[in-house]
Amino acid sequence: MNGTLNILAIVAVIALVVARQFKARKFDTERRVWLIPVILAFLALRDPHLLDPHHQAASVALLAAGVLVEIALGSVWGWTARLWYAEDGSLWTKGSPAALAAWAGMIVLRGGLYVLGSALGVHQGTNSLMLALAALLLVRGVVLGWRARTLEPSYRVPAAR
Repeated sequence: MNGTLNILAIVAVIALVVARQFKARKFDTERRVWLIPVILAFLALRDPHLLDPHHQAASVALLAAGVLVEIALGSVWGWTARLWYAEDGSLWTKGSPAALAAWAGMIVLRGGLYVLGSALGVHQGTNSLMLALAALLLVRGVVLGWRARTLEPSYRVPAAR
């Protein structure tokens, strides 16, 4: 995939995720939280230009730092979502205002990594962003799934059948 298509894919995924995040919706515990991250990771890893051949060590360090930052922020993002049981016993989720702070943190840290890479002369393509986005979405999905499994219904909710 070329850079323009990567940017379009990244923007589309982010727009979908953000739009869904701030609307109350049923949480499907059987959802495949790994599907979109696996597709994004596959698209990112298949590009031979993921790493800058002239600055391999710095390129690997920046890529690893980016993925680790997104893993941490994916965990934070997963904890910012509200989860609750409806009267019918279904589980619902909605992003809280703290999710906006998590997104702002993601943007600032990602921008900082790009500035650092530019200062070091490392070419950074959109594939590193796509790989980090895959890690972010996977970790957020895992955190929400774990929280959903450990959430107890309130006393007014009928027992699940």
